[in-house]
Amino acid sequence: MANNSDRFGYGHATGGDWRSATAACAAQLKTPAGANLGFVYITDALAGDLDKIIAHLADETGVADWVGTTGVGICATGVEYFDVPAVAAMAGRFPEHEFSVFDHFSDDHESFLGGLGPWAAGGEGHFAVIHADPRDPEMMQSVPELAEAAGCFLVGGLASSRGVYAQAAGGLTEGPLSGVIFSGEVPVATALTQGCSPIGPVHEVTQCQDNVAIEIDGRPALEVFKDDIGEVLAHDLQRVAGYIFAAFPVAGSDRADYMVRNLAGLDEARGLLAIGAPLEEGQRIMFCRRDGQTARDDLARMLADLKRRATTPIKGAVYFTCLGRGPNMFGAPSAELEAIRDELGDVPLVGFFCNGEISHNRVYSYTGVLSLFL
Repeated sequence: MANNSDRFGYGHATGGDWRSATAACAAQLKTPAGANLGFVYITDALAGDLDKIIAHLADETGVADWVGTTGVGICATGVEYFDVPAVAAMAGRFPEHEFSVFDHFSDDHESFLGGLGPWAAGGEGHFAVIHADPRDPEMMQSVPELAEAAGCFLVGGLASSRGVYAQAAGGLTEGPLSGVIFSGEVPVATALTQGCSPIGPVHEVTQCQDNVAIEIDGRPALEVFKDDIGEVLAHDLQRVAGYIFAAFPVAGSDRADYMVRNLAGLDEARGLLAIGAPLEEGQRIMFCRRDGQTARDDLARMLADLKRRATTPIKGAVYFTCLGRGPNMFGAPSAELEAIRDELGDVPLVGFFCNGEISHNRVYSYTGVLSLFL
């Protein structure tokens, strides 16, 4: 556990409206002297009030720069909030001039990086926490583009909401991408945990059109899919919805790192398989199942790995996890966040349940991305 002078201040609370929830959260925030950056996550019930929440937190803490977004659910140390007005906030002290908040990402990379600071303009970005709008059609291209332009490792998530989508980046913003980039002077440790397990070998897409797999390994795509999922499910394909997914192994990795995508449709008459992502001939593909036990085991693996790598005290943490995880995958309310607290201790942690999770330069699904500030 970090020294009291270094440990980030944090709080989380629910209330009848934004005022009561934010006031209760702010009352818990014991920010370290010189705190200069905050993270704030709110449930979508409060999405229309994010500007007021930022202003209140800034007044109460003296921290001017806040980054964050909206989630159908939000995370804090050992607890999850769904279907209630809730706020989770964390603030800490970072080295001056070694981080920069941004409220948009422009195509003019040179100008964008120049506005962040000398280290960023020199391509010396180290790490970034970003929040994205899932409604942006360019999102899948913008995330790797930002990672390459800034030369940094990204973590974060796509906002989730049943109404208003809102982001905080200094002030209120609705840009496709916003967040904060840190220089190498800010030490972190980060890792990703999967929530789906592979059920067959890695295949190759041999014929496709847009997002429709026509042939896999030179055979009708649906035929290969049926072989992998087994005879029981193959005879009742309606049961695969929400349980079986496509996955794309990350280039240069084994089956341990893969991006999960939903199945968009099946055509039994023509043997076609539609995937919720564009396909290319020669692309590697496999199939996986949503698996609560695999999720629990892999979360334990990730936490043990991060605990080993955290050679200095943990000041605070941010966690970005899929909407399909939480109670949907771990069974009991807050079980996922309790597992993190049980392994790492009562460290300050905030985050939210995402429409897609960001790690390195990719957008994932059914994963959890945990980052520790050391």
